[in-house]
Amino acid sequence: MTHDWSSFTQSFPTCRYTASVAIQADCFVWMRSVAENSVHSVVTDPPYGVKEYEPVQLEKRANGGGGIWRIPPAYDGSKRSPLPRFTALSQSEREYLSHYFLEWARLVRRVLRPGGHLFIASNSFLAQEVFAAVSNSGLEFRGQLIRLVRTLRGGDRPKNAEGEFPGVCSMARGAYEPWGMFRKPLPKGMKVSDCLARYQTGGLRRKPDGRPFEDVIESGRTPKREREIAPHPSLKPQSFLRQIVYASLPLGEGLVLDPFMGSGSTVAAAEAVGYRSIGIERVPEYFAMSRKAIPALAEIDPQTAQLEFTLT
Repeated sequence: MTHDWSSFTQSFPTCRYTASVAIQADCFVWMRSVAENSVHSVVTDPPYGVKEYEPVQLEKRANGGGGIWRIPPAYDGSKRSPLPRFTALSQSEREYLSHYFLEWARLVRRVLRPGGHLFIASNSFLAQEVFAAVSNSGLEFRGQLIRLVRTLRGGDRPKNAEGEFPGVCSMARGAYEPWGMFRKPLPKGMKVSDCLARYQTGGLRRKPDGRPFEDVIESGRTPKREREIAPHPSLKPQSFLRQIVYASLPLGEGLVLDPFMGSGSTVAAAEAVGYRSIGIERVPEYFAMSRKAIPALAEIDPQTAQLEFTLT
């Protein structure tokens, strides 16, 4: 099926796929430029807009120079993907984070149809601030989706005092990833059924076997095969993303947006479940990576990606 993407792509660099389009642009600029109420859901894993994704820090990471990115690259014999140390953020950076997400969420509210859902990834350290900022934009907080996944974050002994306090860890070892679930308010007096009929939004799609979408999903780390396809530092597994993307369109129709596309894993998940989607990415390196990564990730066998969430 041929889709007319012109109102979304405008003059931005674009790459088209089966039912989706990737656009190289700043998502703030892009969301101001498109029509209001133009997308049905948003599924995204932000870089948080703080210093770990500034050009100078990305260059340091590329050159192995550290910056705020976690070093060393190996731990207990396992190679570690570089990840931002969120505990290094100052109070002023936290204030900037809140302001950033407040302004960003206002634009998300602008482009979402009434009743449309936002799924936004966070972490246990920043979720409170990020979710509060998004709520202050006027989007309704609808709870958290918990991705159960063992990470390498936390669990460390007190720095430079490991021998003195061997029975202490400075913070808990991470075993989950919180995703905020938000909804653009329904028009006054409108019921969910009315919203579904008019806007195709308002609820979440049930699992293929008819059971309700659940707010806890067991998830392994991103498989090596997927990381080789898309070596992005925060790549989420297709087995997890496809479940969220599937649930985000209650009637199985509409348009999914990822404003922080990265290497395109959300767009690939939409392609895999047969949804239309738009991915926006500002960093040229990641946009270029997405050109090959999106079709390759979308073609991963559902069994390999553990998509059989009817059994979860």
